[in-house]
Amino acid sequence: MRTSTTVTAAALVIGDEILSGRTRDKNIGTIAGHLNEIGIALREVRVVADDEQAIVEAVNELRARYTYVFTTGGIGPTHDDITADAVAKAFGVPIDIDPRAVALMRPAYEKRGLELNEARLRMARIPAGAELVANSVSIAPGFRIANVIVMAGVPAIMEVMLRDATKQLRTGPKMNAVTIRVERPEADIADLFREHQALYPDVVMGSYPSFNDGRYSADLVLRSPDPTRLAHAAESLTARLREKGLLGA
Repeated sequence: MRTSTTVTAAALVIGDEILSGRTRDKNIGTIAGHLNEIGIALREVRVVADDEQAIVEAVNELRARYTYVFTTGGIGPTHDDITADAVAKAFGVPIDIDPRAVALMRPAYEKRGLELNEARLRMARIPAGAELVANSVSIAPGFRIANVIVMAGVPAIMEVMLRDATKQLRTGPKMNAVTIRVERPEADIADLFREHQALYPDVVMGSYPSFNDGRYSADLVLRSPDPTRLAHAAESLTARLREKGLLGA
């Protein structure tokens, strides 16, 4: 359901392996890109260790601040996968093996000749009152409780869970973007860019510099939910840059 108001979100990445540098997160970009496409503005990303109290505190802070919270990691079969327990604690509800999850997992594992043992049943533990989030890759589901969506950390699994979960979410205006590449150092265009932002306070503007082959450049990115306003701001900026000799013909 799309609304005219901004719908916001936070991503909570859970895992010691991320903080230690052993694993490089690949999920934040996927989440940000998908949410932007459907009209949910990702406002914050937080990373916490596999520590129950840290997860509880982060979940409670973020769910009070944003429309939705998406968590990744910590819902696997091992002892250090404590996200589901921590989320249940954050909401003050019990957690147990969910028959709905077992009904999905048992035939899938039997087909693969695998036992639905105690370790695998850990992935069927769902907080009371939560809805299941489908996992078409490895079957063991994620879940959604209130405005918190809990997903796996494995990128391929996280992505299918994300797409399933967001089918049911409220969305807002989609953010459109235009990028203008300037083959100059940021300092050369900073004053003009600041002045242009003041002329279009309703259009989000940012400069993203790079240095390649001994040359400086900057991508000037303009973003707005209003495509007409965005186009006008981009055309005006392009004209001003060319007028000052800062942009090629």
